[in-house]
Amino acid sequence: MYNELTPRDIKRMEEEIEYRKLVVRKEALEAVKEARAHGDLSENFEYYAAKKDKNQNESRIRYLERMIKTAKVIPDTSKEDEVGMDNTVTLYFEEDDLEETYKVVTTVRGNTLDGRISKESPLGAAIFGKKIGDRVEVKVNDNYSYFVVIRDIQNTVDDGTDRLNRY
Repeated sequence: MYNELTPRDIKRMEEEIEYRKLVVRKEALEAVKEARAHGDLSENFEYYAAKKDKNQNESRIRYLERMIKTAKVIPDTSKEDEVGMDNTVTLYFEEDDLEETYKVVTTVRGNTLDGRISKESPLGAAIFGKKIGDRVEVKVNDNYSYFVVIRDIQNTVDDGTDRLNRY
């Protein structure tokens, strides 16, 4: 399965790769060199910690490059009256008699604790492309589903505060 990414997601990933290659890599190599200079490597915790940090940085760079290479690029625009990427949507949950607001984003930026739901999540997939006033069934699994009503859709401008999930 390919990850769906917007051009904005790819740009952020490329910026992170560049930062990690030019800044973090340099710092990590310097830390390894400094720790190595402390002597006996068999009992040098600083050396092992520095090597671990360096390896984690290289792993993150490879992960981001692979994500970009295998991504399916999707548009981050939508019709004015439909739920689309980066829209902030107010939903009414009938079962709980509760209204909540979410921003629809790609998987790499999804974080329900911050009010960002992935387009691929059950809720995101159910409301994507729907209009204000639509009553939508959200199917969680074969045994459970619930209904939401779309109360409001706002085309939100990305202010750069959405960050990619760090793995």
